[in-house]
Amino acid sequence: MKKISSFVRGTGATVKEQFFTLRSPRKLEKEKTRRQLLAVATVIVLALSFSDLVLAQADPFLGTWKLNVKRSKFVPGPPRKSETRIVVSTPTGMNVSSARVDGDGSTQEFEYTSNLDGKSYPIVGRGPYGANTIAATLTAPKTIQSTLNKDSKVLATGTSVVSEDGRVLTITTKGMDASGKSFNSVAVYDKQ
Repeated sequence: MKKISSFVRGTGATVKEQFFTLRSPRKLEKEKTRRQLLAVATVIVLALSFSDLVLAQADPFLGTWKLNVKRSKFVPGPPRKSETRIVVSTPTGMNVSSARVDGDGSTQEFEYTSNLDGKSYPIVGRGPYGANTIAATLTAPKTIQSTLNKDSKVLATGTSVVSEDGRVLTITTKGMDASGKSFNSVAVYDKQ
C-alpha cells in the first residue's frame, strides 16, 4: 500500500504543477501567433538562402568554366594557352569575368554584365578581339547569341551553347579583330 500512496502523491504534485501553469486563452493565442510568425520567417530565410543554389541549378551558364585547349580551335592561330570564365547572376543580369593567356603568352582580363536583352553593355578591361561593348540575347534555355563591338562597329558575332548535361560550354565566334584580321574560333570549356 505504501507504494501505491507514494505513487498517488507523486501524481498529485504533477497535476498540481500543471494546474498552475495553465495560461489564459489570450496568452495562448499570442503564443500561437508568435509561433506562426516564426515559422513563416524561418521559411522565408531558408528560401532566400537557397535561392542562389536554385538559381545556379536553373541557369546552365552560371559557374566557373575552364578552357579545354585540346578540344578548341582558333583560326588563325596560335591557340589560347588557357582561360577561366566565371559567370555569376547579378540583380542586373549575368556577370562574366574572364582571365586568359593568349597563344603569344600575353594575358587578357575582361569583365561585363549583360541583361541578355540585345542591348550593348560595356566591357571592362581588354575585351575579346579589341571589343569594348557586348550585346547578348538568350535565344533558348541553353543558347546565347552575342555581338562584340568596338565603338559601335561590329567586330564579331558569337553563339554560346551549354551541353544537355550542363558540363560543356561551346562558344563559336566569327569576325574581324580590331586590326582587321579575320578569325573563326570554337572555344570549348569544361565546367568546374
